[in-house]
Amino acid sequence: MPAPAAPFVAAFLTHLEKERDVAPNTVKAYRRDLDEFCAFLGAHYGAASWDWEKVDRLTMRGFLAHLTRRGLAKRSMARALSAVRTFYAFLHRNDLVETNPARAVGSPKLEKYLPGHLDRRQVETLFAAAATRAGEGKYTDVRDLAILELFYSAGLRLSELRGVNRADLDLLAGLVKVRGKGRKERIVPVGKHAQLALRNYERVRDLLCKKLGLAADRTAFFLSQRGKRMSVKGVQNAVTHWLAQVDEGAGLSTHALRHTFATHLLDAGADLRAVQELLGHASIATTQIYTHTSVERLRQVYKTAHPRA
Repeated sequence: MPAPAAPFVAAFLTHLEKERDVAPNTVKAYRRDLDEFCAFLGAHYGAASWDWEKVDRLTMRGFLAHLTRRGLAKRSMARALSAVRTFYAFLHRNDLVETNPARAVGSPKLEKYLPGHLDRRQVETLFAAAATRAGEGKYTDVRDLAILELFYSAGLRLSELRGVNRADLDLLAGLVKVRGKGRKERIVPVGKHAQLALRNYERVRDLLCKKLGLAADRTAFFLSQRGKRMSVKGVQNAVTHWLAQVDEGAGLSTHALRHTFATHLLDAGADLRAVQELLGHASIATTQIYTHTSVERLRQVYKTAHPRA
């Protein structure tokens, strides 16, 4: 990033962290996108500094063309444009610019996609296999079954599950406190199968903490064998290993269990607004993508059962 631009971007990122309490991963994404934007402006103006006010609609279109040449997906381009819009809104509030050029450019149209998910037979196969292995008592197997159960029972994002602390779980009440995007908290029910798996994991976790002593992280719930909060990669590896054991499960991610959670609730007639709240979606439009799966299922039922389908 050109040096003269750095103080403005740094002030903006600090504002996000300190005043708006934006999640660290979101701040990192804004930083990457603004680094890209400032590098583009440096090349565009052929100078190490520029007047933020000179950036106009044509400049923004040039930035999007630059991202297209780099081969960025439409979703990544939309995120970068959103970062620039938010940055310019910050500059405007601080009387550093009069206009926001990013508002004059429309975001790339994003294609809706049907999220990968498991059907009920695959879910039963997955948990039967994981439970059999966990029954042997090995720490990682007991832990991984609890991870799978909590993902499917509560519909958590990977970052949410990884961030669960022991104090967040109330297994007597069957509830878990979740910190979602923007650090917004919500309370989500936990089913009886997940409660059992979590209790079993609690026992082996306590034994691990006792063995490791002060080296163990007693705050985090899901721990590595070394007693530390599990890494993102660690959770991913645990889940994808088991998903690969299911027919057509290879290539699915941890998010597939969240998609499965939402799809099965809607298939069973759950209210869309309730599912939105359980998932922690800010907009119901995000939740509505799961209705495509339910509509397709109803279409198949109709074709099979209706005499004039």
